[in-house]
Amino acid sequence: MKVRIGISTTDKLLELEIEDVKTFKSEMEDAIANDGVGWFTDSKGRSIGIPARSVAFIEIDDAGAERAVGFSPA
Repeated sequence: MKVRIGISTTDKLLELEIEDVKTFKSEMEDAIANDGVGWFTDSKGRSIGIPARSVAFIEIDDAGAERAVGFSPA
């Protein structure tokens, strides 16, 4: 699944591919609760540490979800 993390101190967006959503959510919740650092590997293979207090949002795309295209009501 694809995850996008917005960073509050910059306009950049971190994009990750994850295998296990439950594990990812648990690790993020722990980092935020402990005001720690979340360590991730991005889609280019780089290791990136994000201070939990800098996370603006986390968006998780469900690869199996159907997406609507266009402007008509679904």
